[in-house]
Amino acid sequence: MNNPSRHAVMMALAAALLGALAGCQKKEGPAERAGKVVDQVVEKTGQQIEKAGEKIQDVAKDAKK
Repeated sequence: MNNPSRHAVMMALAAALLGALAGCQKKEGPAERAGKVVDQVVEKTGQQIEKAGEKIQDVAKDAKK
């Protein structure tokens, strides 16, 4: 009972279901937005600490010369 039209209908229904589920995504709330800001701040802070560490190493190398 592998009817090609039945297969096509089932594929169309599956695609419609996936489309409906994708449209149900909730908007992010204030806590999620705040979390993203915290993540960005932590990332930038880490980058600045890394730069400072590199500068300290450079100064230490120059002092040894």
